[in-house]
Amino acid sequence: MASLSAPSLGFSLSNSSSRKLSGLQQNTSPASLRLGSSPSNKLQLKSMRGRPQSSAINVSLSSTNHPSLESGGGPATDVQEMCVYEINELDRNSPAYLRLSQKDVNSLGDLVPFSNKVYSGDLQKRLGITAGLCVLIQHVPERVGDRYEAIYSFYFGEYGHISVQGAYLTYEDTYLAVTGGSGVFAGVRGQVKLRQLVFPFKIFYTFYLEGIPDLPEELLCSPVPPSPEVEPTPAAKAAEPHAALNNYTN
Repeated sequence: MASLSAPSLGFSLSNSSSRKLSGLQQNTSPASLRLGSSPSNKLQLKSMRGRPQSSAINVSLSSTNHPSLESGGGPATDVQEMCVYEINELDRNSPAYLRLSQKDVNSLGDLVPFSNKVYSGDLQKRLGITAGLCVLIQHVPERVGDRYEAIYSFYFGEYGHISVQGAYLTYEDTYLAVTGGSGVFAGVRGQVKLRQLVFPFKIFYTFYLEGIPDLPEELLCSPVPPSPEVEPTPAAKAAEPHAALNNYTN
């Protein structure tokens, strides 16, 4: 199975930042100033004419990047990494393979609805479930696998959910887009790396999340190195109170 490197995530000004920057440049232009005729105002105008315009740009950039000015009033964050395991324990009648044709081989249009359990990256806590749908796009016999287009969500109890969409490959690692979320994940964007350990029973995900305040510590941990042999703790499997999120989705 091929290994993909972590994504390179760049930085760009938001539309709102660009509008603020443009407005600031216009408002500090001497031609747009509306000052009275008093001596003090004439001195102020003379002083502003002699001031480098770049200083106004620096003020705009530092202001728009200030944590208190981010959307929602919450703290600004960089890319946050969160790891989880998805494990099929054969107790949810998942996945259900719905063939479009009567062929014995997988073919374009086959549907695979599924729902599996989700555990923390350290396998110490039950977090919730996945729920979604895969549509077969291509059977790849030379790779002994398939390419699906997937749309699904990860549910994290009272913390909300994350929705993802993109290519789901059964024979190598891939990335899906994070398309949104609810609760603490409201407004989230980014991507998630899908690492297939045992198809379709064990998958390791690494989320790279942007646009939201700092995640709760309960969702962050040092993950167990992914391998086909990993298993959640007995307490997590039993969803004991100390080993499960509050109101976790079952």
